[in-house]
Amino acid sequence: MTATGELERGRQCFQRRAWADAYAALSAAAARSPLDPEDLERLATAARLVGQDAACADALERAHHAFLAGGDGPAAARCAFWLGFGLLQQGDTARGSGWLARAERVLADGPPGTVLHAYLGIPAALAAVGRGEFADAHDRFAAVAEAGERHGDSGLVMLARHGQGRALIRMGEIERGAALLDEAMVGVTTSPDISPVFAGIVYCSVIEACHEIFDLRRAGEWTDALTRWCAAQPGLVPYRGQCLIHRAQILQFHGAWADAAGEADAACDRLADPPGQPALGLAYYQRAELHRLRGEARPAEEAYHQAAVHGRDPQPGLALLRLAEGNVEAARAAVQRALDETRERGARLRLLAARVEIALPHDQEAARAACEELAAIAEVFPAPYARAVSAHAAGALRLADGDAAGALSLLRDARAVWQELDAPYDAARAGVLIGQACWRLGDHDGAATHWDAAEAVFRELGAMPDLAGLPRPDRQAREQAPRGLTRRELEVLRLVAAGRTNREIAEALVISEHTVARHVQNMFTKLGVTSRTAAAATSRSTSSSRRV
Repeated sequence: MTATGELERGRQCFQRRAWADAYAALSAAAARSPLDPEDLERLATAARLVGQDAACADALERAHHAFLAGGDGPAAARCAFWLGFGLLQQGDTARGSGWLARAERVLADGPPGTVLHAYLGIPAALAAVGRGEFADAHDRFAAVAEAGERHGDSGLVMLARHGQGRALIRMGEIERGAALLDEAMVGVTTSPDISPVFAGIVYCSVIEACHEIFDLRRAGEWTDALTRWCAAQPGLVPYRGQCLIHRAQILQFHGAWADAAGEADAACDRLADPPGQPALGLAYYQRAELHRLRGEARPAEEAYHQAAVHGRDPQPGLALLRLAEGNVEAARAAVQRALDETRERGARLRLLAARVEIALPHDQEAARAACEELAAIAEVFPAPYARAVSAHAAGALRLADGDAAGALSLLRDARAVWQELDAPYDAARAGVLIGQACWRLGDHDGAATHWDAAEAVFRELGAMPDLAGLPRPDRQAREQAPRGLTRRELEVLRLVAAGRTNREIAEALVISEHTVARHVQNMFTKLGVTSRTAAAATSRSTSSSRRV
């Protein structure tokens, strides 16, 4: 194909938002002959949207110089802005700031108050957010939105409105902030002329904000919209990976763990190539969480490690993995370190919930302090999710304090919210504690009913650690082995009889090898044996007598 044919094909693909084909055709045309600055801008946009950041920067730089040489200062400033803005997003602060300064200098030679002057207000507003000056950031975003409306630039308006919303949320004005997020999303979903770069930023940032305020219904709705937006643009790279992560989060919450694992794996693969995509750490964390919940300790630990390598703190997931392994002190220290470093209230909620789980039943004071802060956060965030987390933790604390009746009321409230939100795993975990409260109050039939229901959910999800840790004193009394073996010791005995090593038993039961060794020694003492072979023989004898 001739250079002219490649160029025309590239323009047509660009118009259809077929970004990979547009990038390939425009790159081929550029290799044959120099492109006009307008086509260089198209090449830069296509390169950015297929994840080729270096090619994007190169095309924008060439377009900038070509526009300057042709005397088109505003167009040159536009290219400098997009180049600087993109570099800032990639973490290249020095070069990004330099190009933004160049854009300002070029604009200084022209008339004031243009739409490009408004564009340059976006980095300044984002810098205010980074400094924690949220009121100032809100005012800066509001000024940009006003200028965008004055110049008829809907993309700029929606980006600024979303920035206002996130600033308001950080200021504690959740409802006002969420309303602005919705306004921004309605704008990007109904305005086809909005820059796909701005649209992608708004989509991902709004969904992230919904997770921060625990509004999972809103997050689910906008994740579906992002999925449709990505599907309509073949070859899109930068936002498709985030879309997969958000889908995995929502699917996990609603109990579709197998589908969530597939989305998390796909997100890891997509975000790994090209390298350097900032969301990769979150993708690995999501993969780790699903492994942990299913009792797959080794792949979970590896995925948490990869999350940390790629910039995502692996807490509280890794701390909960350590707790499942029986290493309470490591779990406590890790989650406390994360809490000490985290100030934002939304991010603290999940850490505090893990702190309660780790502290109980041995450190009620630490759990009580965490529950008090959870209650305060739930007052600020109106979303049902925050209320359910707080009620669940408070109910667990009441249960540990011996107040079964008080625990029951809180736990029933939590479970009702989880069921309303269609969160089967969380509802089942609340049901386990409700069963414990019923048992302590003498309602053994009620306890068995709740435990049976939770067990069914855990089996369907594949939540093996929860299955293994399910408290069933009703069954334990019937199934207890001769000579006083506990339920856990009986589980260990059966695995010993099957020829499993201590390491294999630890992996199967999601406990540490040290804990397995302790169970084995206690088992030997109770059975009056000194070898695994003799213990296995006792197990076979016990099984035979039960069949009789």
